[in-house]
Amino acid sequence: MNDTFGGDFNATQTNDGAAGEKKAEGIAPVLIKQILNSPEGNFQMFDMSFSMVCIKGIVRNIDTSSTKITYTLEDSTGRIEAHYWLEEGDTSKSPNVMLNKYATVYGSVRSQGGQKTLMVFKMLPVNDPNEVVTHILEMLTARYKSEEFATKGSNFEFNGGSKASNDGGSFGMQAANDLGLEGKNLAIFKAIKEHISNDGISRNELKRKFTQMKEAELNGILDFLISEGHIYSSIDTDHFLSTE
Repeated sequence: MNDTFGGDFNATQTNDGAAGEKKAEGIAPVLIKQILNSPEGNFQMFDMSFSMVCIKGIVRNIDTSSTKITYTLEDSTGRIEAHYWLEEGDTSKSPNVMLNKYATVYGSVRSQGGQKTLMVFKMLPVNDPNEVVTHILEMLTARYKSEEFATKGSNFEFNGGSKASNDGGSFGMQAANDLGLEGKNLAIFKAIKEHISNDGISRNELKRKFTQMKEAELNGILDFLISEGHIYSSIDTDHFLSTE
């Protein structure tokens, strides 16, 4: 997978038994105010729940520490902090974005100290101002499609385009057996995907699950799955969540 990718607005909601629990899938193009006003947990738009969001905002501040980089992002509706976790303090792989310039940010919504933040999965510079206008149109489409879902019920499914002009391909939420994974790669991916936790499964827990696998091999598979966009680090670089 190359350094750029597009986020498909691709979400399906199903009700599971009496509890009616919602499954979060896909990436929602949003404005910052929508994130700030969203309820706890995965981002929701009407009755639809999304595992990730995409915003386009101006980078107003960059604060680098030994473990993460914190960005202050701003659009016309508000400001939000976004955290990009570093691998062993390695800043060489940090996003190539600049102060007071627009950036495209893909991430999951978290609440810290009562404030909404973003856990950054991917961050790209915006090189064409038309991308910002396109993003607003995509956000409006997502909003009206979600409202349509709310009125048509739980069996409604749609796929829409949330794709920046410079993306390097589709980032659809696919089933594991459609991702081209096999063998140990598929086994690790399934273990991460099936783990039920807001923080994700830890690297140590994966080591315990796959005791026959050498640590270097496990780390290599995790790096591969991250680079291919199948998983991302969550609360730190040693906890992982599936992008599905």
